Amino acid sequence: MTTTGPGHAIAPGTTVSPGIRLTAPAPGWSIEADVVVVGSGVAGLTAALRCAAAGRRTVVVTKARLDDGSTRWAQGGIAAALGDGDTPEQHLADTLVAGAGLCDEAAVRALVTEGPAAVHRLIAAGARFDTAPGSDEIALGREGGHHRRRIAHAGGDATGAEVSRALVEAVRAAGLRTIENALVLDLLTDADGTTSGVTLHVMGEGQHDGVGAVHAPAVVLATGGMGQVFSATTNPAVSTGDGVALALRAGAEVSDLEFVQFHPTSLYLGPDAEGQQPLISEAVRGEGAHLVDADGIRFMVGQHELAELAPRDIVAKAIVRRAHEQGTEHMYLDARHFGARMWEDRFPTILSACRANGIDPITEPIPIAPAAHHASGGVRTDLRGRTTVRGLYACGEVACTGVHGANRLASNSLLEGLVFAERIAEDIAEAAAANTVADGAEGPLPGAPAPASTALPLLAPEARSAVQRIMTAGAGVLRSADSLARAAAGLGALQREAAEAQADAAGSTVAKTSEPGVEAWEATNLLCVARVLVAAAQRRAETRGCHWREDHPERDDASWRRHFRITLDADRALSVRTTQTAGFPPTAGRTP
Repeated sequence: MTTTGPGHAIAPGTTVSPGIRLTAPAPGWSIEADVVVVGSGVAGLTAALRCAAAGRRTVVVTKARLDDGSTRWAQGGIAAALGDGDTPEQHLADTLVAGAGLCDEAAVRALVTEGPAAVHRLIAAGARFDTAPGSDEIALGREGGHHRRRIAHAGGDATGAEVSRALVEAVRAAGLRTIENALVLDLLTDADGTTSGVTLHVMGEGQHDGVGAVHAPAVVLATGGMGQVFSATTNPAVSTGDGVALALRAGAEVSDLEFVQFHPTSLYLGPDAEGQQPLISEAVRGEGAHLVDADGIRFMVGQHELAELAPRDIVAKAIVRRAHEQGTEHMYLDARHFGARMWEDRFPTILSACRANGIDPITEPIPIAPAAHHASGGVRTDLRGRTTVRGLYACGEVACTGVHGANRLASNSLLEGLVFAERIAEDIAEAAAANTVADGAEGPLPGAPAPASTALPLLAPEARSAVQRIMTAGAGVLRSADSLARAAAGLGALQREAAEAQADAAGSTVAKTSEPGVEAWEATNLLCVARVLVAAAQRRAETRGCHWREDHPERDDASWRRHFRITLDADRALSVRTTQTAGFPPTAGRTP
């Protein structure tokens, strides 16, 4: 048995719902489906297409338009052993090194062995990758942490946009039902805790409007990341951790959220820059750009065998260290030696973004600084994308598959979305077949959704910036016991203020809590994921991967080569358990 506290014992692979939901109006409409996929990036659309191809009635819910997720912002590409002389074993080795001892090797092996075929299926679905001059072979680039050229790219530095285009066109051609401009609110579960759908709020006019529900026995979370929990990020504005927060309220386990990868080279726009920052792809360094300080000195030489192409955590730390030494907030990326032709052909998107902000990389070095980029952790899953809540799946950045460990290897994220989305679709199809009775009818579905649970106090919309400031100051690239304690205190104060406002409103005809709405729901979700991140970072008293503790600068395998399993209790407190090894226990198993 695994215990979470006195008198609270659960069997491995099961979870207990805390019975918490966002404060929101009751659903005013509903639709029925076999599968609801939440998110429209590479993971979500791949899962949806495969589920539909298997005959499952599939609905895609997305927060903005179908092509407005994080995938379209991906510049670098997709990593896979596609080139001559490269092998999945070599890709495996590079991934394990980057993951700093916390990767699930079985998950990584699935990624690298199934990855090449998944990329070719993506091409068959319509994605067009750049080819070598005079050849039909895919042109392969190199990025940090990779010892070989294995990054397939499209449009030079517009890989994500091309992948998104191809998948969106495939979804539309297949006639899948989609609900756009819809923020998912909470998971619906029956009395046994089994998934029975989601509630969501549709913004603006359309076939549906306001709060509704999609009833389905399988829910696939593919909601992307949580970069907006920090003031500066490469993530789009929609990346507010909604999937992780939903999963926590449903009782699911979350792991490795302390490992937030800060991309070393976002375009530095000044100390007051907030929100989504332009990304300077790692592929620029892969083609030979140099990191330099204000004096033009290459400070990565001698720090790592791969110099500028060291894993991202090492490069980000080196940038921050050098900036502190020189009393500045940024370094430079020098690619003037590329010349105009290479910039225009290979990196047109980055060239345009730089010029739009007054920088011409053809004639001057680019000011850069790290920005929050990718969450290595998320909702804990097994190798088939199953979470600890029956019927709930997760894939892409919202998930913790074990592939990334303590630090994601560059360009593994799009591949992870492809491979594990296909695995999820296969599991859903197998579960449906297993539930089909002898006469051809489907077996029993989950029961009716359980009654409404405890309403979570909502943060005021303006609290979003307060969460971001707290997290940037206390849990950014540089962390310490003191900075994390300040962050925890600040987040705790925000939570108490929301709870007190709710209590005051309950006994008053005048006092009001924050009104339910998209901005309040997003701020509340950000607070939820921020609390988990800080709680894990406080406990991990070591430096590993992209988690850097100034007061514990060394990696400590004896004490910390293990994971945290974090859940939310009914009183909104966090329950943190620690695995005894680097491996994870089983999840809840397949859908009913």
